[in-house]
Amino acid sequence: QVQLVESGGGLVQAGGSLNLSCAASGRTFSSYAMGWFRQAPGKERELVAAHITFSGSSTVYVNSVKGRFTMSRNNAKNTVYLQMNSLKPEDTAIYYCAADRLGMGHEYDYWGQGTQVTVYS
Repeated sequence: QVQLVESGGGLVQAGGSLNLSCAASGRTFSSYAMGWFRQAPGKERELVAAHITFSGSSTVYVNSVKGRFTMSRNNAKNTVYLQMNSLKPEDTAIYYCAADRLGMGHEYDYWGQGTQVTVYS
């Protein structure tokens, strides 16, 4: 079983930055694909960024955050990060991290409880 705990959310003015963290338990963390998702009120959950470990390593982003958000991971600390710059009010949402045991980023098995990000103009 893997437990994920997000932190780093908060209230920030448009144009500002936040750095989200997701700490994971488990000894096989480095092989998991990790994803950051968000869900705004009244909207469906969407994938924001994912680090895929299957057949190499790659990071993908939804178009709306490309150039503003950067996902990284520190396997020694069992932690993934989401650096969010140039934040916009439309980035307001609950942000979740998730882990995929198979590494492909297709089906996520474990989810954190979420952290609220609110961007005001």
